[in-house]
Amino acid sequence: MSGISLTFGGNPIFADLDLVVQPGDRVALVGRNGSGKSTLMKVMAGIVEADQGSIVVPPGKSVGYMEQDPQMTGFATLGDFAASALDPGEMYKVERAGEGLKFDPARPVETASGGERRRAALAKLMAEAPDLMLLDEPTNHLDIEAITWLENELKATRAGFVLISHDRAFLRALTRATLWVDRGEVRRQEKGFEHFEAWRDKLWDEEDQQRHKLNRLIKSESRWAVEGISARRKRNMGRVRALQDLKADRAGQIKRQGAAEMALDAGPKSGRKVIEAEDLSKAFDGKPIVQNFSLKVQRGDRVAFVGPNGAGKTTLLKMLLGLEQPDAGSVKLGTNLEIALFDQTRDQLDGNATLWENLTADPLLGISGKADQVMVRGQPKHVVGYLKEFLFDERQARAPVRSLSGGEKARLLLARLMARSSNLLVLDEPTNDLDVETLDLLQELLDNYDGTVLLVSHDRDFLDRVATMTIAMEGGGRATAYAGGWSDYLAQRGPLETAAKPEKVKAAKPKVKQESQPKDSLSFKEKHRLEALPAEIERLEAEIGKLQELMSDPELFSREPVKFKKATEALVERQEKLAAAEEEWLELEEKAEG
Repeated sequence: MSGISLTFGGNPIFADLDLVVQPGDRVALVGRNGSGKSTLMKVMAGIVEADQGSIVVPPGKSVGYMEQDPQMTGFATLGDFAASALDPGEMYKVERAGEGLKFDPARPVETASGGERRRAALAKLMAEAPDLMLLDEPTNHLDIEAITWLENELKATRAGFVLISHDRAFLRALTRATLWVDRGEVRRQEKGFEHFEAWRDKLWDEEDQQRHKLNRLIKSESRWAVEGISARRKRNMGRVRALQDLKADRAGQIKRQGAAEMALDAGPKSGRKVIEAEDLSKAFDGKPIVQNFSLKVQRGDRVAFVGPNGAGKTTLLKMLLGLEQPDAGSVKLGTNLEIALFDQTRDQLDGNATLWENLTADPLLGISGKADQVMVRGQPKHVVGYLKEFLFDERQARAPVRSLSGGEKARLLLARLMARSSNLLVLDEPTNDLDVETLDLLQELLDNYDGTVLLVSHDRDFLDRVATMTIAMEGGGRATAYAGGWSDYLAQRGPLETAAKPEKVKAAKPKVKQESQPKDSLSFKEKHRLEALPAEIERLEAEIGKLQELMSDPELFSREPVKFKKATEALVERQEKLAAAEEEWLELEEKAEG
């Protein structure tokens, strides 16, 4: 790519961009939501035409692009679409990719979901095997087994690829170079995504130092201009013009986009027991979803649900929330619950309505979307001001939601979610399309959230950083609880390909070794609780240590009294939880010993 310039609506996306992708390159394409990553990839693919510049693909080389919204008009089945560019007799390539990506090539196009269409588009690209693959969020709508298959395929390929993804583990495993789109500039580092954040922070630090030096120089020159210009007017007009140039340079600098000012309010405390499920069983058309599944969720738990698409994660989640009835068993919800839901399908957003209307309208209450203010955790805020906290500008406030990128839609959903207080967060695939910085902030918010979190995700890195318990939906009605996140689950269960299928629902193996195992004198629920308690105690001790370290700062009270007060309350609460957990463990251990 040489001298590429592109402008949308008067705002330059890129100017005089030069970029080379070499054969066999494995490149992470990163940048904030809205920075132009997908646009750059579409320019590479020839889907978007640049205003200026040229793109050269050497003779005999091919470039393939995975479409986000593939057009399948004229094709009867997903397989017909995926095989459309292959020679006769090569359908086996589509069938192989379909098996790995978990879609049925025989599925009629007219009945296929958006996720199935995207998987068909990815299978089409993998089957065609171009010399350069352009992959824009390929792991969206894939479960972890399919992500693992795709990861292994890309590791084995000789082709080059450029990859946009929110999945840190996927990027770390696959990339050897990084392209960073930042304020219209594209930088390249010959290291994979694993080194991106250190590189980014170093460049930002250098930028801050240069800006600081420029501000000092302007301040110095401005003082000279005020104090000495009258006596040396003719001789020093060049210096005055230089000062004007310095100010112009500063004005021309594009300010870095800050982090979204997201906040979560846990609202009133729920009861200590949030959800208690006992012996749940559920089947659809004879296919078991869960059998004899029991679970106790306590205030402050972060419970992740993982498993193949179609295993029943959402169904189990609905049963635990009382939104769907089990065939057998019971669910008791705790007291004083305030539930907030993040829906991966984005069904909560009206694509034809504006961002403004989506924030202020409530059809259930008959409230139109014309108000100037939105209630944010009990306090009125102007709609535009609140949208700016989530990195939307005033122009976007009046734009239809359908014009947003996937990441921007996810941010708008988070804005809706965080406008209300809650003490039980239900997050169904919250990481899809979010950029690295927003993911970091969301994880930090969940770490500090005083409520309970139920999480469905295929993002292995996010699971590791958030979950304190993982419920693995393993098919055949098997649902197993493991302490910790994804890596903890793998360590306890073994590799996905070789792990034996458990015969029945069993509880997590404790992360802390116990002196003795529970005896038959304990009920199933008590055994499960005894085995889970050491991990809970370990987590509480770690949280107490962090809070004590924070409060050891002697200036904290005078500098940030609100933060000091919250930290004090959190420390007292966690110490009470720890004492209760230790007491419960002792009682169960004594009962186990008879």
